[in-house]
Amino acid sequence: MHLRESQNTVPAMTHRDQLKRLLLERSVRFGNFMLASGASSTYYIDARPTTMSAEGQMLVGQVGFDMVRESGLEPTHIGGLTMGADPISYAIAHRSHLEGQPIDGFSVRKEAKHYGTGNRIEGGLDLSSRCLVIEDTLTTGKSTLAAIEALREHGVTLVGVLALVDRSENAKELFGEIGLPLLSVFSATELLEKT
Repeated sequence: MHLRESQNTVPAMTHRDQLKRLLLERSVRFGNFMLASGASSTYYIDARPTTMSAEGQMLVGQVGFDMVRESGLEPTHIGGLTMGADPISYAIAHRSHLEGQPIDGFSVRKEAKHYGTGNRIEGGLDLSSRCLVIEDTLTTGKSTLAAIEALREHGVTLVGVLALVDRSENAKELFGEIGLPLLSVFSATELLEKT
């Protein structure tokens, strides 16, 4: 390759850039929407068409694992309220094993099941577990707080919260008040900004 050709080459998209593109293609819708919080919005983000896709699994796993590793939080387990957190948690767990730094996944049910073991939390957590709580799209933080409460009742150590998309106005402060740092892959503003 000649020097002149290499100077005109467009830089390759990072995994994070690719994940942003995929979220915009598959998960962002514009219109008039009622959110779970009761608020209305001109856009809606359903991360699952991205996080449950083959490409999304690879990208979420790599980007999420890199963010967790760089955070210094050192969780042993990663998960949250089913079902939004599940594909994100499992993608990161898979990537962590490939990287030789395993972080196991877990799921928190909305309520304990009424048969078998009656577990509300699945995934083999014990009292030594250090848990990072996952949220796909963070708006008010209520579902994340429900998962946090269940995990505290279970007796594990919580190290923080990771959101794929943070569209909240005060989540960082909300989780800060209970001693948990918030990591966000994207803010809604950043996700929706013109590229």
